[in-house]
Amino acid sequence: MVKTGHLSTTLVADKLLFPEGPIFMSDGSILLVEIAGGSLTKINNDGKKEIVAHLGGGPNGAAMGPDGFCYICNNGGFNWQVSENKRYRRPISQAANYRTGRIEKVNIETGNFETLYTECNGIPLNGPNDIVFDKQGNFWFTDLGKVRERTMDRGSVFWAKADGSKIVEVIHPIMTPNGIGLSPDEKFLYIAETEGGKLYGFEIMDNGVLKQVKFPLSINGGILLNQEGGLKRFDSLAVEKNGYVCVGTLINGGISVISPKNGLVEFHRLDDPYITNICFGGDNQKEAYITASYGGKLLKADWERAGLKLNF
Repeated sequence: MVKTGHLSTTLVADKLLFPEGPIFMSDGSILLVEIAGGSLTKINNDGKKEIVAHLGGGPNGAAMGPDGFCYICNNGGFNWQVSENKRYRRPISQAANYRTGRIEKVNIETGNFETLYTECNGIPLNGPNDIVFDKQGNFWFTDLGKVRERTMDRGSVFWAKADGSKIVEVIHPIMTPNGIGLSPDEKFLYIAETEGGKLYGFEIMDNGVLKQVKFPLSINGGILLNQEGGLKRFDSLAVEKNGYVCVGTLINGGISVISPKNGLVEFHRLDDPYITNICFGGDNQKEAYITASYGGKLLKADWERAGLKLNF
């Protein structure tokens, strides 16, 4: 039986330009990206926003690294559909001024940043989307690719070193890989597929090496962890301390909570069709911070269980 209901939230900040990638900081502030604004932004405890860095393109996923820098998946930028009253926006295609996707590293004290990766083995990064660091200080990230009027890219998943010295493509092809996370024991990598609303689990064999489940049991090497249907798409995710995976859900907006063993166990509805991401914070990791991106809001909710504290 799937537990469903409307999630009660409070508003932390609004008038954000399609927020994503929230990170709970030790001082209680939230770092996030504004994809439509091309910026890394800090939301202070009073709800006021402060631009940390102007990155351009389309900063998408974000994670703190072992060196105290913020690592950004920059998708290169979107064209946007904006409502007449300018209150709502959603991405619809590759930006007209798109050049490349990239992984960037930001000094959050100065706002200075550098580009770490733009390619792997001579193949360009098209639309890096989300990122997670392991205990060793290396990171995994998804590349959803870009969508154009009549064509779209096949996606990939990568493993990389934080010093810019090594990048490995670990999955290709995989359609629209978006959210990414690690199980609490870091034995499994979780990938949310946007189109179709699917969550896959991949067993980690070594640094940059995943066990591949063979066709016809899998179409991309991963194990499908949820079986329900319906009109929905998946975005970014966070993992609970108990191993449940909480996935931002689009169209039918909310948070889908998936047990790797039992599939979908909860769905928390929210009043925004673009619930793109969730992170946990607070002293007990029971505060959930959620990006409601269509309306440009950062929301806060009390969460029943503790989230998994990130490595950095």
